[in-house]
Amino acid sequence: MIFRELNFTDGFILLGSYLILLGTSGILVNYIISRISPEPVTKKISKEIRDTGFVIGKCENLLILTFMVLEAYTALALIFAAKAIVRREDMSKNTLFFLAGTMINVTYSIMIGLILKILIGN
Repeated sequence: MIFRELNFTDGFILLGSYLILLGTSGILVNYIISRISPEPVTKKISKEIRDTGFVIGKCENLLILTFMVLEAYTALALIFAAKAIVRREDMSKNTLFFLAGTMINVTYSIMIGLILKILIGN
């Protein structure tokens, strides 16, 4: 297991990666969606749905980065499957927000995971 092989510096990099990912992913998703959406997201999506999406997005971040660290790449498919089941009704109402948000968030999380793996030498 990779966590047992980490020295102090690698552990600090790992922790920093989680904090950077959690702190910046929502900002990035909101920025990109606001750039591609013809009208403000606040007009199309209620605050409750946005807040729910924020929490789900942070859970996605944690799971994706953990799966990347553990090299459990096939487990990444679970995120898409679970989200498709849970948010099916919301996705049918506003495809851009949910699909684009998920793809941006997943891509960003994987990129942070790849950078982390390069930095800790795995």
